[in-house]
Amino acid sequence: MIGLNFVYFVSGLTFAACAFLGLFDNSSGKRFGNFIFWGLLSLSMFAGDSLGDFGNGVLVLGLVAIAGFGLLKGPTISSIGVAQKQESAAKFGNSLFLIALVIPATALLGTFLFKQFPVLFDGKQVTLVSLTLGVIIALIIGFLKLKSPIMVPLEQGRRLIDSVGWAAILPQMLASLGAVFALAGVGGVVGDIANQAIPNGSLIGAIIVYGVGMALFTMIMGNAFAAFPVMFAAIAYPLLIKQFHGDPAVIAAIGMLCGFCGTLMSPMAANFNLVPAVLLELQDKNGVIKAQVATALPYARFKYHFYLLVCFLECWKRF
Repeated sequence: MIGLNFVYFVSGLTFAACAFLGLFDNSSGKRFGNFIFWGLLSLSMFAGDSLGDFGNGVLVLGLVAIAGFGLLKGPTISSIGVAQKQESAAKFGNSLFLIALVIPATALLGTFLFKQFPVLFDGKQVTLVSLTLGVIIALIIGFLKLKSPIMVPLEQGRRLIDSVGWAAILPQMLASLGAVFALAGVGGVVGDIANQAIPNGSLIGAIIVYGVGMALFTMIMGNAFAAFPVMFAAIAYPLLIKQFHGDPAVIAAIGMLCGFCGTLMSPMAANFNLVPAVLLELQDKNGVIKAQVATALPYARFKYHFYLLVCFLECWKRF
């Protein structure tokens, strides 16, 4: 059955290629640090299950040590000149975006199609499998259309991921931290504090605290996946689902969207907000955040109204 094993295998190959290409980059003064960092990440993709909890913990500490001691270095000068890039852009124009659009199109189509073949595909992981397959298909189409040397996408991908550096794995780290917080009972503590601020029996109050709490906790944690386990255990499950009998799927979806609005406004979400500012060479390192606030605030307000409408319709159906 095709599932996460396929996703991990492709990811492992990608990180392994980044590691070895970085190792042979003689122009980099910290090529061994880059090699070990991406090599360890590749190892976790290939053999994470075999390493066990202790082995994976040691591996994570190794990643943190490499990044913490500054043993990673950004990209070297691109082997593709500015003139060549301009020539390719003029030749292919906006059709280059069509290659990128293959990825979400494949992910969407595969999500619906692969569920019809439960014997071949893991129904719980069809979206990730489809997304990975979309990347492979887009890569093949790019080769056929652009006729570039086979090493170009690997080398340019390696340069990009070296630019992002340790922030590339920040979402996974923060999501794991959120799971640890949930197991440690932080959700219960937050829930006790939140219950003091919510009027007894107030559905609207519970919705507001849940939505605003997701946004604020995401701004602190830097990732909605880290905030979600805590806020779900504190507010969503005991109040919105258990007490008010809300739809868990709707509650989870709206909560994550509220968290994403927090992501748009937080420097803690370094991989989303600070890294792009560096890649785009912006003078203001918070320029991305400032540009997104105008979108995040009204969008968050819209989500609250949408959820209130859903709750009203649910109550109407019950009566």
